[in-house]
Amino acid sequence: MEIIYLLIPIAMLFVGIAVAVFFWAVRSKQYDDLDRAGSSILFDEDQHKPK
Repeated sequence: MEIIYLLIPIAMLFVGIAVAVFFWAVRSKQYDDLDRAGSSILFDEDQHKPK
């Protein structure tokens, strides 16, 4: 039963590290859409539609 006193803080430490790494990845734009940037040059959005 004494091992639970060691395992719970270690598990909480791992969860804290995982959350910190996730927020770091989001802030450093690791989850940006890379496909949209490559295909955006194919479409000209500045051009007006003919009337």
